[in-house]
Amino acid sequence: MEPLYGYLNDDVSRRRATVQLALELLGLGPHLAEARARFHRSAPLRAGGLLTLDDDDRPLPGRSLRVPDRVVAHLLGDDTLDEELVGVARLVPVPAVPPVSALVGLPSAGPLLVHVRAARADASDGADAAVDAITATGRPALVVSPLAPLPAAVREARLRDAGLVVGPLVDDAARSIRQLAAVPPPPVLLTYGPTGLDPAWAPETTVVTVEVAHPTPTVPAEFATALAPYRLTPAQIDATVEAARVFAAIDRLPVADTHVQRAARQQSAPQLDRHVRRVPPAVGWNDLMLPDDRSAQLHELVVRARTRQQVLGGWRMRTGGGRGQGVVALFAGESGTGKTLAAEVVAGELGLDLHVVDLASLVDKYVGETEKNLERVFTAADQADAVLLFDEADAVFGKRGGVRDARDRYANLESAYLLQRLESFGGIAVLTTNLRANVDEAFTRRFDLVVDFPFPDAEHRARLWWLALSGAPHADGLAEILPRLAAQFELAGGAIRSAAVTAAYLAAGRGTPVTAADALAGAEREYRKLGRLVPTPA
Repeated sequence: MEPLYGYLNDDVSRRRATVQLALELLGLGPHLAEARARFHRSAPLRAGGLLTLDDDDRPLPGRSLRVPDRVVAHLLGDDTLDEELVGVARLVPVPAVPPVSALVGLPSAGPLLVHVRAARADASDGADAAVDAITATGRPALVVSPLAPLPAAVREARLRDAGLVVGPLVDDAARSIRQLAAVPPPPVLLTYGPTGLDPAWAPETTVVTVEVAHPTPTVPAEFATALAPYRLTPAQIDATVEAARVFAAIDRLPVADTHVQRAARQQSAPQLDRHVRRVPPAVGWNDLMLPDDRSAQLHELVVRARTRQQVLGGWRMRTGGGRGQGVVALFAGESGTGKTLAAEVVAGELGLDLHVVDLASLVDKYVGETEKNLERVFTAADQADAVLLFDEADAVFGKRGGVRDARDRYANLESAYLLQRLESFGGIAVLTTNLRANVDEAFTRRFDLVVDFPFPDAEHRARLWWLALSGAPHADGLAEILPRLAAQFELAGGAIRSAAVTAAYLAAGRGTPVTAADALAGAEREYRKLGRLVPTPA
């Protein structure tokens, strides 16, 4: 064809069709304004990416015409995805059973952009809702990143008669919307993200923002208990089940809850930053020594975490005011009474990781920076499945006071922010404090449970001694002396654990089992560390 174009152009060096040649073949000329308008940047062929003009340095009649390779391939029956979209787009075919979409009856006439505002910070709910809305109409959905070349994405959707989904729109949403508004729209166009859109970004396009709630997906019955604490999308549930089968095959065992929870943690791995330390749970209920009523409260906390989506979402027990589906508890008690251990036990029972918030790195001397750091932690925890632990929480959840200077004013603003943020929190959080009176009373109403950890009595201390030493080799008669040791030394569980470790080191240094003298030496050392007089045996 190239020699033919050279002959028609009367110039063997011009081997492409030109604007003038195209107009002459149609019986028109470049002197006609309406003919020239067909090649304007906003004209349908160019705006839709079906035709491009080369040779920018030439006058319009002499510019070469080029049909993009993707358009030529489409005309020849090749349906391969545009190479410009590889890695930044995916095509979702129409499923065998069309989904039931909450976004039905959307008009397709006129320039219309429907933005789906998601319930979760990661906007995965919005992506699923947008895809379902398109495939429910019998069209495939082309899902692209806002970093993709959006004009090419629009052209691809139009060639396939597919709906286009762009998102998540976060930081540069205005630029993405203006790009979409500048080209002929595909049959159905939806965007999604965690926030709304400003209609002023596309003044000639009708911008409609709809909100979708976090769906309650169908979970296979055999995995319902293991996956109850997790907030996974249907696609994440399918991936979790497949990964759990792989883990079970590696262990050469049937699929168990541990395999399912291990796979689920990978799907919802929180992207928490340097302010949080991850603690994989390694303890269970038998490691706790608490009165029955306190243990019952901890079991209730586990039940709340597992059934919150059903109660607050399905049964609509959540009140208004922007409240989330979070579960927040306060553990109060003296140091060493088992508050942090209890949080780890709860996380382990739920199959979640425990993430301990480093409050020292959160608090900043500059005004407003502490709130920003806390918001990063809350946002990351909101879009993931983990138990968030604020140890020594009264450092940031302390009481508000009278305003005597600017520092008091900003401290009260910080507390007000935390009150609001706990209301909208959607995850699981545990706050611990050594002195409950230090926590602002306004937070109490926002706690689902308040668990007081009592100082252990002599009977519980004896059981704690035995629990701490049971894993080490011990000499005969050690078990008999532990009740007397517990009665003589009033130590909390954490201090008993430290004393037992000291006793184990003393025994290991000698190469013998742990003796009663080792346990006594460990207890005396803990008393001295606490600045207390070592009691004389009765």
